[in-house]
Amino acid sequence: MEYRTFGRTGWQVSAVGFGAWAIGGAWGHVSETDALDALRTAIDHGVNFIDTADVYGDGRSERLIAQVLKERPEEIHVVTKAGRRLDPHVAAGYNRENLTAFVERSLKNLAVDALDLVQLHCPPTEVYYMPEVFGVMDDLVQAGKIRHYGVSVEKVEEAIKAIEYPNVKSVQIIFNIFRQRPADLFFDLAKKKNVAILARVPLASGLLTGKMTRETTFSADDHRNFNRHGEAFDVGETFAGVDFETGLSAVEEIRPLVPAGMTMAQFALRWILMFDAVSTVIPGAKNRRQAEDNARAADFPPFSDETMAKLRALYDEKIKPQVHQRW
Repeated sequence: MEYRTFGRTGWQVSAVGFGAWAIGGAWGHVSETDALDALRTAIDHGVNFIDTADVYGDGRSERLIAQVLKERPEEIHVVTKAGRRLDPHVAAGYNRENLTAFVERSLKNLAVDALDLVQLHCPPTEVYYMPEVFGVMDDLVQAGKIRHYGVSVEKVEEAIKAIEYPNVKSVQIIFNIFRQRPADLFFDLAKKKNVAILARVPLASGLLTGKMTRETTFSADDHRNFNRHGEAFDVGETFAGVDFETGLSAVEEIRPLVPAGMTMAQFALRWILMFDAVSTVIPGAKNRRQAEDNARAADFPPFSDETMAKLRALYDEKIKPQVHQRW
């Protein structure tokens, strides 16, 4: 496993982390046994960074992580998120009372005295222009409830605005072969301010694994079924906002670029790690095998300039018109 510096926190984190949305919910059924096996296997392979949120399975993800933390002697950094419990999810809800309550709930779920890092969970764009919200987060740090805080964003605009606040330590953003815009400007700005970057949705909700076809179906409780057009949350979170048919076609053009002995998922993760601004990439895993495959992505050698250029050209031609200006 490769380790990278996580911004100004002083942490050294695994280049491949563990995204714990799928073991919480909205990805079809995942048994508790499989979820715990996935977590344990990731840690066995050097993963020391886990990303979760209070709404993943209404706290199930956090509670499963707490079980594993009790067993392990390793130092494992667990970062969570707050804000999406709001109903309606509006900017005014990001106030002291609500954020404090969300933090207290996560402290209980994770069974810790202080949260390593809390991210505002894709709040409305307006929140990034409300300094008082970030003042509340500063106060929670001062109170010892959280050690650091950051943001999870939908748009590059939000990421750029967020890092104007001096104590924002990290930005989580969708970044993958199908969502390349963050690398154009934001990554350089983040590096100058030494802000950590978490790359989420790295496999475009599974599209970039190469395992899907036009006949692939998803269960009713899987967001790849119920959020294809943004019915439940931002459509960019599902297949990275790419039309399913277009994505399948692009995957077939990527397939010949994948070296022997490497899965397409590992190829997609290794592409993200070619960018030194990325602190960690956080693929999900629903079982032991997926967790192991993901962790091993960091072991492969860097890609050639030719491969990187081909992937950029594919993005520019097939994907960019759909997604680039939206997020």
